[in-house]
Amino acid sequence: MDRIVVIGAGQASAWAVNTLRQQGFPGEIHVISNEDQVFYERPPLSKQVLSKEATYESLNLFKRDQIDQLSITWHKPDHATQIDRDNKLVVLESGKKLPYDKLLIATGSRARVPVQKWNDLNNLFTLRNVQDCERLSGVLEESGKLAIIGGGWIGLEIAATARKKGKEVHIFEYGDRLCSRSVSPEVSRFLKDIHEQAGTYIHLEAKNLELNESVNHKIIVDDAKDIVAFDAVVVGAGADIAKELGTESGLEVRDGIVVNQYGQTSDEDIYAAGDVAIHPLLGYSIQSWANAQNQAISAAKSMLGIATEYTDIPWLWSDQYDYNIQILGTYQPEKYEQLVIRESSETQKSFLYLDEHKRLLNVIAINDSKLIKLAKRWMQNATVLEPDQLSNSDFNLMKLKP
Repeated sequence: MDRIVVIGAGQASAWAVNTLRQQGFPGEIHVISNEDQVFYERPPLSKQVLSKEATYESLNLFKRDQIDQLSITWHKPDHATQIDRDNKLVVLESGKKLPYDKLLIATGSRARVPVQKWNDLNNLFTLRNVQDCERLSGVLEESGKLAIIGGGWIGLEIAATARKKGKEVHIFEYGDRLCSRSVSPEVSRFLKDIHEQAGTYIHLEAKNLELNESVNHKIIVDDAKDIVAFDAVVVGAGADIAKELGTESGLEVRDGIVVNQYGQTSDEDIYAAGDVAIHPLLGYSIQSWANAQNQAISAAKSMLGIATEYTDIPWLWSDQYDYNIQILGTYQPEKYEQLVIRESSETQKSFLYLDEHKRLLNVIAINDSKLIKLAKRWMQNATVLEPDQLSNSDFNLMKLKP
């Protein structure tokens, strides 16, 4: 094998390329990126970078000399427009045609704007990359009143950042609770409480939003209840999986590109990892930092013939105000039998969901990273747990053997 081509230059791409070299791959590695800044992580964009507590350079996953040592042939800014599977070629917007022996699709996802005409509004923003963050950061300095469409993680993080800057913030959520696809009603209430306590206005069941631009470039939001003018609107209404190349080239695709536990698609020479790929155990895409990194490492090794299964338990986190919120496992209301709440202080609280055999399915830990580390071992080993011990904040959970 002489040449590996990687489409995308985010978290998954970075760790795949690094792994290929660590495993001794001596051939050519070509990386296609539609951005100039490459190999950077995105979670801090809505938090530390947007608030200017961190720099754009701090996002970089590797130092410049480390990237140089990876001996990458870059194609940037450029865009892959076609995968010719018969001839094993990737066609680029620039007209280049890149042959490959193995191909990794790591195209990630992009911000979803639910109404196409909203894209024409001057002061409407999304937050998915460095350029988005630069634009939004400048607007936050000048704006006094901000609307956020979408009560998911990205919307809540931007809201927290804006409130800490003293901005008036309104969140418009289509559903009847916050983060409804990923957490239980109890956790949704907790999130709503911390945001309302911080002064954020939350509008649930905002199903009929209309946005229009006024003569002074303010955006008028009409949610069928009130009509309010805002200096800017941020859309945080989820993401669209960038799966088009997989679909158009005839790979098996559902809400993302279907891969096996080794990251391999329905074409034995094409792999996928990160947001664009379906989690092999769960059957749907997981949009998280840890998933992008670890699935890519597994796929890279497997591309080299070192069969490495990816079976990680989903894990993600969010920083909002003074709360670090970590989620391990997935919200499965049809499977859990019992909720256990462990509360050590006003700012440290966790929600643990057990199945009928008292095994942990899902945990949301607020300011308790130690619990997450223990919970991962319990879940990996299907440990039987006692609810009374879990709920007792005086009980040392370290005594519970995995």
